[in-house]
Parts: sequence; C-alpha cells; structure tokens
Amino acid sequence: MKITSLLLALAFTHTAFADVPLERWRSYTGVTWSAPAPYADSAKSPIAGLHFDAQGGGFVSTPRVLAANTPATLSRLDTSVTDGPARLTAFPSAEANDPTTAPATHLRSVLGFHIDRRNGWLWALDQGFVAGEAEAPAGAQKVLVFELATGKLVKAMPLDSVANRRGSFLNDIAVDEKRRIAFISDSGLRSAPANQAALIVLDFASGNARRVLHRHAGVLPEPGAKVMSHGAEVWPGNPLMLGVNGIGLSPDGATLYWAVTTGTHLFSVPAALLRNAKTTEAQLAAAVRDLGDVGGNTDGLVVAADGRVYITNVTRNGIVGYDPRDGRFTLVGADDGVHWPDTPALLPNGDLVFTASSLNDHFAGRVAAGQERYELWKFTPAPRQ
Repeated sequence: MKITSLLLALAFTHTAFADVPLERWRSYTGVTWSAPAPYADSAKSPIAGLHFDAQGGGFVSTPRVLAANTPATLSRLDTSVTDGPARLTAFPSAEANDPTTAPATHLRSVLGFHIDRRNGWLWALDQGFVAGEAEAPAGAQKVLVFELATGKLVKAMPLDSVANRRGSFLNDIAVDEKRRIAFISDSGLRSAPANQAALIVLDFASGNARRVLHRHAGVLPEPGAKVMSHGAEVWPGNPLMLGVNGIGLSPDGATLYWAVTTGTHLFSVPAALLRNAKTTEAQLAAAVRDLGDVGGNTDGLVVAADGRVYITNVTRNGIVGYDPRDGRFTLVGADDGVHWPDTPALLPNGDLVFTASSLNDHFAGRVAAGQERYELWKFTPAPRQ
C-alpha cells in the first residue's frame, strides 16, 4: 500500500457496508417527457439534481449544458417507475421551461434547486445560458421561486449584478427556509482555469444579492488537484477545473457547508456572518474553516436533520459522512456500480437518495444514444451513536 493510501485509510472511520448498504433504487435508460419511448436526445439530457417534497414526490433537473433543446430543465419525476426511461413532467409547465422566451421569467438551464418544505416552495437556480451560448442573455441568471402545489411563480430574483454572464457557473443552492435567505455556489467553471468562483447570498424579502468570498482559496480549485473517478483522471489533457460545488445549511441555520470538486476538502463559515451585509470580506475570510479532507473529489452534499453532512464522493463511488460533533469523516457506503455520484437528497423518512448519471462521460461525449443510464441509489443512515 502506498504511503498516501495508508494515510487516507487511517484518516477515515469505515462503516461496514453490510450495516449501511447502498441500494440501486432506480435505474433508468434515458428520460422521456410524456412519450413512451426515451427522448431522442436523452444522452444529452442527463439527470443531475434531485430533491423530494414533504410527501416524497421527486423533482429532478436536466441542465441544458449539452443540448439547448431538452424539453424541460426542471421536472417532476415519477418514482413509481423503477426502470425503462425516467418519466418526467415539466415543472411548473412546458411553457415555463421554454428557453426561447423571456429569459428573466422562464427557466433556461437549472442544475441546482431547493425544495422548501416549510413554505411549500421550489427555489430554482437558473444558470442562464444554454448549450451553444457564449454568455447568458441579460436577466437570464436568476432564482425563480414557485409554489409547489400550483406551480405559480412567487418571485423572480435576478443575479446579473452578482454573477458574470460569460464566466459564472451557478451550481447549487441552499436555503434558510425560516429566514428565506438563499446561499448559492458559483464554481466559475466557464472562467476556468482562472475561476471566478464565489458564494452568493440572496434575500427573498428584498431581492438583494451579494457576492462574497470571491476567489477565496476555499472556493477555488485546489492547486495541483486532479479529479479522479473509477481510478482514472477525469478528462486528462483537459482537466476539470470546478470550484465550489455542493452547498448545504445546518438544521439550525447556523453553519453553511460547501465542498470543491477539484479538491478534496469540506469547508464551513458561520451563516450569521453571511446574512449580515455589514460583514467585511476580511471578516468572512478569517471565519472560513477547513474541516478536513473528504478522501476524494466531491460533487453535491446535504445536511440531515441530526446535523450530519453527507457528501457524494466521485473518487470513492459513494457517500462520505461528516459529523460536526467530533469532526470525523466516514465512508458510509460505496459501490463500483456507482458512476459519478452527484446530488444527494433526503426522503421524508430520512433515507438518503443520490443521483449517479456518469456525468463525466456525458460531458466528454462518450455516451452513445441508447447507452445512457440514469440511476438513483439509496441508503438508510445508521442511527447516531
């Protein structure tokens, strides 16, 4: 065993997979909107984001990064279907998902979104650009808040003042549902390798947005880091340079967590400092904590009701847990059948489900039509000791 591998093994507590097994919960051969057969360009419409409402209803995002003509970028998912194409229904409607109409009020490309069970809302983070566009049209970068029950647009909040229409890559969103404040990760992928990465704080009441920790070391790709999946570097010769990605808020609203994909560390900052517009950049920078090495490259994360943080680990093909009580990371489940674990989401009963859609292969153009597999993996977190 190499020294680095030995140190990595010693740094982790490994929960036996027999105690917390990963279940291939759903395995879809592409996606479809209303038709029985898979959508013809399904290979360019991979499922990325995933969340559940209070009744366990599923919602997914299919960002238009590979194809501008994907029928919808935000949809309901019929989880009663376990195989075949994933059956999707555009949310809130097909018309609201039309990227050719008013960019300030219609969904163009959604990756991250948040199901707000407290208020009965869905917060959709719109990246603004679709495949083939060098920059997002004016007003297209935004957050749209919809009523879950009716699909009615509650509020549109523009982000052009705090995001770059050419260089930003608005990635994920976490919401303080009580205070109605959103925290957004901008990984700056479109400005790589000099990523214009940052966090964005958005206040629902006023609609005001602030860009913070711009190009702070904790949101940038880690120098010299490589992204590894199934033992191989992702895109050798054209390495993936993805900054801050997954983002999540502790249940009490006190701590914001995030991780960087081209890197291996988890970070946090007191959310109260982010909420206070008078906090200086120097004060914020000084408050950022490096919580330690996750043991591989990451994508999304979610914070459970008990405060434990669950992070998808694309290097280890599974999920790593972080317990803030003792600062320990635990590899809670992994499976060689998991290909690029992406977004983790919690079912109402506390079970965790995450998407795995081989996103690295899709973005590299290595997935042929008919060969796409969009999978949902599930496990029940072990009781806290």
